[in-house]
Amino acid sequence: MPPTRVLIVDDEVLVRSGLGLIVGSAPDLEVVGDCSGGRAEQLTRELAPQVVLLDVRMPDLDGISVLRRLRALPEPPAVAMLTTFDTDEHIGTALRAGAAGFLLKDTAPDQLVHAVRVLAAGGSVLSPSVARTVISGYVEGGAPDTAAASLAGRLTGRELDVLALLGEGLSNAEIADRLFLGTGTVKDHISAILAKLGAANRVQAAVLAHRAGLVRDRRDGA
Repeated sequence: MPPTRVLIVDDEVLVRSGLGLIVGSAPDLEVVGDCSGGRAEQLTRELAPQVVLLDVRMPDLDGISVLRRLRALPEPPAVAMLTTFDTDEHIGTALRAGAAGFLLKDTAPDQLVHAVRVLAAGGSVLSPSVARTVISGYVEGGAPDTAAASLAGRLTGRELDVLALLGEGLSNAEIADRLFLGTGTVKDHISAILAKLGAANRVQAAVLAHRAGLVRDRRDGA
């Protein structure tokens, strides 16, 4: 299979070079370009990356604005936001705008490569410390658990199984393996889940899974 195409967007040349060396070291990943925020949309159109690593804070065009532009494209790439701070106030905004993940810039090289692979496979990624921020702040600060449970009640039993595994951050392939389903079937279930929940992407669905208690319940064997 051809390598996964990756675009790196950051205002600092040294950061772009460092990330490019790490990602490009993997034989199944190819860094097709790098740029600052102002050129991100143009290069995404020209180079058709499957994954974009996007800095949140850039002087020419901020990451949230770039994210919204990329998500509006006919075939948008999976976008993971890059930040220096695990308490970045943009986390919630980025996830609501359609980011498929949030990574710290000091993420270990092997974890960064793994994250790109997960994104390319349709999964979502959150650095562990960012995940704690999301669950304790963004998640609990949203609608009450009863409202999340009510939304989850719209789903079929199999869709609840898929949603619980989304909440664990699994990719489509991993969910398929866990539930003994085809990846195409998993994609169909996820599309139905997003539509029923009114979620913009799988990260938002994963957040709801945590709020509804699905992830905790499944791990406890309930």
